[in-house]
Amino acid sequence: MSSPPNLGAQPAAAPLTYEQAGVRYELIDPLKIAAQRAAAATANQLTAHGFAEIQASRGESAYVVDVGPFHLASIVECLGSKTLVADAMHRLTGRSHYDAIAQDTIAMAVNDLITVGATPLVVQAYWAAGGSEWFEDAERSAALVRGWKAACERCGVAWGGGETPALAGIVEAGRVDLAASCTGIVSPKSRLSLGERLGPGDAIVLLASSGIHANGLSLARKLADRLPQGYLTEIAPESHPGLTYGAALLAPTTLYAPVTEALWQAGIPVHYAANITGHGWRKLLRHPKALSYRVHALPPVPPVLAFIAKQAGHDAAEAYGTLNMGAGFALFVPGSEAARTVDVAQSCGIAAWIAGSVEAGAKQLHIEPLGVTFDGESLQLR
Repeated sequence: MSSPPNLGAQPAAAPLTYEQAGVRYELIDPLKIAAQRAAAATANQLTAHGFAEIQASRGESAYVVDVGPFHLASIVECLGSKTLVADAMHRLTGRSHYDAIAQDTIAMAVNDLITVGATPLVVQAYWAAGGSEWFEDAERSAALVRGWKAACERCGVAWGGGETPALAGIVEAGRVDLAASCTGIVSPKSRLSLGERLGPGDAIVLLASSGIHANGLSLARKLADRLPQGYLTEIAPESHPGLTYGAALLAPTTLYAPVTEALWQAGIPVHYAANITGHGWRKLLRHPKALSYRVHALPPVPPVLAFIAKQAGHDAAEAYGTLNMGAGFALFVPGSEAARTVDVAQSCGIAAWIAGSVEAGAKQLHIEPLGVTFDGESLQLR
C-alpha cells in the first residue's frame, strides 16, 4: 500500500475540474435514471417468451435475464474520447496505439459485465467512422483488429461480429466512435452477485488499474493544452524517465475477467463488485443498501493519475471522486476470504490489496488515510 498522495500542491493555472472539461454528471445522470425507469416498464415483454428479468439488476452495470436453467447478462459500452489521444500521439510520434484502444473498448463492456457474476461469452464490435476514408489507414485498421482479437482471447470470449458504418456528418471527419457489447452467462444461478449478500463484515479488495483506463479523458485532454509540451510532456522524469503524458494515458485498460473467473474456480464467493470508472471511488457506493464502507489503506497511484491530479489542482476529494487513482475494480468478499482473494488476483498477474471493510451504518464511504468522506447522495445512478 502507498502513503496518501500529495495532492495539495497547486499548479500555476486555475484548477481544472471534470465539469470544466465538459462533463457534467448532474445533467447526464438524470437522463440515465429516466431511461432506466422507462426501460423497467418493458420488462413484461419477456414473459411472452417464458423468461423474466432479474429486477435487482436494474441500475447495475449489466442487465440480467432469467432464461430457466441459467441467467443471461448483457451490456453495451462506448469507449469515449480516448481515440483522440491516440490520434494526437500518432501525429506526434508516428505510432498507432489502436491495438491498446481495442482493449480499452472491450474492457469497458467486459469489466461491467463481470460485476454481476457473469462469464463473458460473446463480444460485438461497433466502429463508426466519420467517413470511408478512415479505413484507408491499413496500419491503424490492422492494429484495431489485432488488439480486438487479443483482448477477446484474454477474456475467453468469442468475437461474434459487428458494424462498421461511415457516418459523415454525424461523426467528425477523420475520427472514429468505438463501442462494444457483451453477452455473458451466469451459471449456476447461485453465482449471481447483485449485492443480496453484501453486508457488515465483508472485506473490500481493490484490484490495480493500469492508469487512467478509459474514463476521465475529457479532463485529461483539456489538461494537455496547459502543458509545456502537450502530450509529449514527461510526467515523472525522476521515477519514470522518458514516459510522456500521451503514452501514459494510452496504457490499455486492465481486463479483470480472468480474476473473477479464477475466484469462481477457487470457490470464493463475491458478494458484490464494482467497476471503478466514471465517478471514481464513489462507485464503491453503487449498491442501494444503507451501508458504510471504510477504507484504511490505499493502493499506489499510477504516475499519470498523480500528475493529472496535481496539474489540474485537484484536492483528494476531487481526485478520488473523479479518477480511479490506482484501483480499477472493487470486490466485496467475506472477510475470511480477503487474503485468498488477493492471492488469486495476483496469480492472474493483477496486483490487489485488502483496502477496507463494510460496516453497518449510514450510506457513506470513508477514505480514512485522506480524511475524505462521500455520502450516498454523491452518487445518483438509480
